[in-house]
Amino acid sequence: MRIPRIYHSSPLQLNSNCELDSDAANHVAKVLRLKQGYKIILFNGDGHDYLSEITDVSKKSVQILPLEKAAIENESPLNIHLAQGISRGDKMDFTIQKSVELGIMEITPVFTERCGVKLAGERLEKKHQQWQKIAISACEQSGRAIIPVVHPPISLSEFLKQETNQLKLNLHPKASTSIKTITIPDSGVRFIIGPEGGLSDEEIRQAGDANYTDIQLGPRVLRTETAALTLLASLQFQFGDLA
Repeated sequence: MRIPRIYHSSPLQLNSNCELDSDAANHVAKVLRLKQGYKIILFNGDGHDYLSEITDVSKKSVQILPLEKAAIENESPLNIHLAQGISRGDKMDFTIQKSVELGIMEITPVFTERCGVKLAGERLEKKHQQWQKIAISACEQSGRAIIPVVHPPISLSEFLKQETNQLKLNLHPKASTSIKTITIPDSGVRFIIGPEGGLSDEEIRQAGDANYTDIQLGPRVLRTETAALTLLASLQFQFGDLA
């Protein structure tokens, strides 16, 4: 039987009992229906997995005893930051989930001119929390022990103003530059993907003014979620750890 792997948000110490937080406890007790004596693997984003034993299960809590600690070394050597134009429906959720599986380190959802999603205030905060939880769930599935950051959504213009030493790319179907012609510095790379309908001409101009290089992946126009994952996979294959 495969040992379940669960995210725990608090620090973990070997041979010291701890109580799972409410989300993890609910998943262990009510979804997986695990009992006292079962083994699970916990991770909290510190780069390690903790083989642990369930010591008590009640209606209100699940107690865990961490037994062994193992460093997990499956992070990509390539530091990648995706600025994703916020897309409709479950496309954004899908993009975040698969980006984490492919080794992304940071994701910034961005509002653009053609963004069809209207979020503000409490709804925006709840959506941001949901996206971070999707990233955590993708780490549980993929075996990553470092949690990628999903930043609070901002406007594209705000993102373009951020100072960085990373190589800056903007996916554009008519660009003359391809992945094979670029060089990525040690600081990594960040790239912009527009929402459904892409970026406007003015936004493309603003990205160019901010020293973003237009780059293309081939002769076909890709959907927003396909574009993000294809470029990410291509970067990992060319410069990272996909082979």
